[in-house]
Amino acid sequence: MTAAMTNPAPLVDQFKRHITYLRLSVTDRCDLRCAYCMPERMTFLPRKDVLSLEELHKMALGFIARGITKIRLTGGEPLVRRDMLELVRALGRKIGDGLEELTMTTNATRLSEFADDLAQAGIRRINVSLDTLDRDTFSQLARRDSLPQVLEGLKAAKEAGIAVKLNTVALKGINEAEIPDLVGWAHGQGFDATLIEVMPLGDVEEDRFDHYLPLSAVRDRLEERWDLRESDHRTGGPARYVDIAQTGGRLGFITPLTNNFCDGCNRIRVTATGRLYACLGGDEQVDLRAAMRSADPDDALNAALDQAMRIKPERHHFAIDKPGGAPALSRHMSMTGG
Repeated sequence: MTAAMTNPAPLVDQFKRHITYLRLSVTDRCDLRCAYCMPERMTFLPRKDVLSLEELHKMALGFIARGITKIRLTGGEPLVRRDMLELVRALGRKIGDGLEELTMTTNATRLSEFADDLAQAGIRRINVSLDTLDRDTFSQLARRDSLPQVLEGLKAAKEAGIAVKLNTVALKGINEAEIPDLVGWAHGQGFDATLIEVMPLGDVEEDRFDHYLPLSAVRDRLEERWDLRESDHRTGGPARYVDIAQTGGRLGFITPLTNNFCDGCNRIRVTATGRLYACLGGDEQVDLRAAMRSADPDDALNAALDQAMRIKPERHHFAIDKPGGAPALSRHMSMTGG
């Protein structure tokens, strides 16, 4: 490593935003086939194209050296990767030594098997994707009858002392009427909840326009039932939060379509193949796998990260404004990392 890279600079993009949050995908594979996310017959990457455990770990250490303080492990579904727990344990040892928090996003189908080990490895908080509590609706939406396993996973996480936030995609005509009850149930379990507008990523077998539900309409309905009070809670991410007086819980709104919040973005995403996407809604990318496999991976990784800071856009340009519209990007969410 050259002297200039011995103490590499923090990651700051051209808009003076400090990048401190990495969403690191460990696989594009998933054991569900949610209709808004991917087609039923999804083609996944050959395993040889996916970064090894050692490469993922070394890359993460390189990010921590550049000022990344929070890492979220994602997929696809991260818990379908066999050696996932080894990576969690290795990164967990960096908590308090450059890394402030290690978290995960999961669909919870395998969480009951891993919750205790994840907690022991240093994961204190997880996001769980859950769009319905109705078994038939879940089976229709995820194309798998896995709701009982998800609920067992949530129970196991709670018993292991892991804080849970439920992420729910608002879908017109599917879970629209159920959202208030789902939020109330989450708060009753001691979970936070966040609602998300459907994002136009990747070709799927249905027209997303048919199910696009603006969260402004959802909020209006929630306010008929509860008192929503603006919260000053911030995570550096796109969610804006309210506290609900009657439930005592917190509710987030992620509105990429109706209300853009990119000005405070502090994150970048890396796919399981080592592609760094500077923006979820853009195609600006840097090949970190090539850097990691070069003759001088430390310098090459730092140079690639510097390039990523130069190309990170000010904002995305998602839109779902007409029936039959093409997705904003061809890649699926499972490829980018949720």
